[in-house]
Amino acid sequence: MAGQSNAAPVIIKRKKIIKGGGHHGGAWKVAYADFVTAMMAFFMLMWLLNATTEKQRKGIADYFNPTIAIARESGGGTDVLNGNSTNVEQTLTSDGTGAAQQEPAEKNKANGADVNSDENGALAEQAMMTSVEQVLKAHGGESMTMERLLRHVVTRVTDEGLVIEIFDLPDAPLFEADTAEPRGETRKVAALIAEVLALAQNDIAVNGHVRTLPITLKDNPSWQLSTDRAEAMRLLLEGYGVATQRMARISGHADRKPATQDPTAIRNNRLEIILLRKDR
Repeated sequence: MAGQSNAAPVIIKRKKIIKGGGHHGGAWKVAYADFVTAMMAFFMLMWLLNATTEKQRKGIADYFNPTIAIARESGGGTDVLNGNSTNVEQTLTSDGTGAAQQEPAEKNKANGADVNSDENGALAEQAMMTSVEQVLKAHGGESMTMERLLRHVVTRVTDEGLVIEIFDLPDAPLFEADTAEPRGETRKVAALIAEVLALAQNDIAVNGHVRTLPITLKDNPSWQLSTDRAEAMRLLLEGYGVATQRMARISGHADRKPATQDPTAIRNNRLEIILLRKDR
């Protein structure tokens, strides 16, 4: 019995063995959900870019912009939503370039009325030109006749304004050969353009262009012919109701500005009717 009381205690260690192939947690599910969400957002973005107009996209972008003005020269208004500019006389910045609607600065009109009105005016003018362009294009769906007329017409908005370009087709020239006598389709196109130009009050310019002649002549008629055709279009537009006072200029560019790589192509016989921006 004495020998048993002096015996060393027996310690039993039990090890917990975890075999592979068990449950690994749900971290991969979270990562997969994030991936699917990102892909959905991406496809929604692609859809919005294709399904909205430029004006709508700008509105969406403005929605996500900060609502508090952040500018280099900013003094802050009296409160957040009182409608005042962030650059008012009572809180001018130390460099003295702040201003308000009542007294805009001469050199740097940081606020207000002038800058904002200029921006709003430019946006309104851009919207007007886009509207005129869309109205003109919409006429193509009215009838087969209108669709045939609009084969002659392309439009584009440039820094100068809305350019409405009408041009010869191989089977349908705008003028009698080598003359400034407009054909019947040209008169109808002019009537259509005069109708849409009535939607605006901006000045108008008319540019004439002709193709390069395949042979060299002693007396090149291109200058006179392009000018005469521009003048003929001006008379047509005025005859269909466009006010004479809106005609800012007519120009003949001869064959100096071809629209195609081949300067002798029929496509270079064209007229440009430009709805000018107000600063032009």
